Amino acid sequence: MTPASTTPYLIRAIYEWCVDGGFTPYLAVKVNARTRVPMEFVRNGEIVLNVSADATRNLTIGNDGIQFSARFSGTSRELSIPIDAVTGIFAKENGQGLAFPQTDDTPEIMGDGESEEDQSPPDDPPTPPPSGRPKLQVVK
Repeated sequence: MTPASTTPYLIRAIYEWCVDGGFTPYLAVKVNARTRVPMEFVRNGEIVLNVSADATRNLTIGNDGIQFSARFSGTSRELSIPIDAVTGIFAKENGQGLAFPQTDDTPEIMGDGESEEDQSPPDDPPTPPPSGRPKLQVVK
């Protein structure tokens, strides 16, 4: 028997820690073909979601996936996120949380419904990431 992944348990633990501490829990998700999120808010194949009780309805963090409904631009949407697509969970207020390694070989979605395989190579070489401390920002 294969042991169950620790990831869903850790996600639930950090979620509870955020709620108990009065913090706002945010999920960082790498969008792939199995992820159901509003594609118009996906940037560079990723989306960051507020999963607080005020922002979600019927939140379920199961062993295989996370499901809930949330409002985006005033429209209620049903979201479904496979556990292996979650790259991290953290508190908005202080950035503390956990990051998870990605092992999924499913092509990621870049935004606007195009997968990574559909993207043509850019004409310019990619710019190197900025040095210094990484910073998260909320995309609305």
